Amino acid sequence: MKRTEKKRKDIIDAAIEEFREQGFLGAKTATIAKNANVSSRTLYNHFESKEALFEAISEIMIERNWSMEPVPYDPDRDFVEQLKDALWRYIEVITEETALGLNRMVISELIRDLDRSRQFFTESATHDYPITRLISEAMDAGVIRQADPVFATNQLLALVKNFFFWPEFFLGENPTPKEIMDDCIAMFMAHYKPKD
Repeated sequence: MKRTEKKRKDIIDAAIEEFREQGFLGAKTATIAKNANVSSRTLYNHFESKEALFEAISEIMIERNWSMEPVPYDPDRDFVEQLKDALWRYIEVITEETALGLNRMVISELIRDLDRSRQFFTESATHDYPITRLISEAMDAGVIRQADPVFATNQLLALVKNFFFWPEFFLGENPTPKEIMDDCIAMFMAHYKPKD
């Protein structure tokens, strides 16, 4: 890693901690610079403002949440098993400790700032969930009925996140039994079963 890249990473890491501890409004760029072991001038060379720094962190969070490769449909495997495997991998990605920390920090600010929230969700909408490909290709194969695969993915993930992301996000633990995943998938399959 080049020295400039390392400084940028150190600034972002220090900013994440500062935003997490102080919130966006209370965060101080001088403190971020100090904790990153750089001058304020160096910080502003990388990020022109506190807002630009927050936006960079938001982009990192989005990239982390979508870091899983799109999942292709395998016609030689049971679709429900493929879906279950893909969902568990996705939950692992979004509940990883660093990812959760980023989510908590960014979402707390989005609740406070409606304009920033709109901008964030506009950016998020340009990314497909990794499971969208699996669902789309299963629809094309006739395993589940044709529909908008993005909408179908959002329905399924809203259900799954309710049980396997939000408890972890808010409580730092997840009391949900793993068998609930089977129920989520069963509800999805019942709704999207192929028409006779």
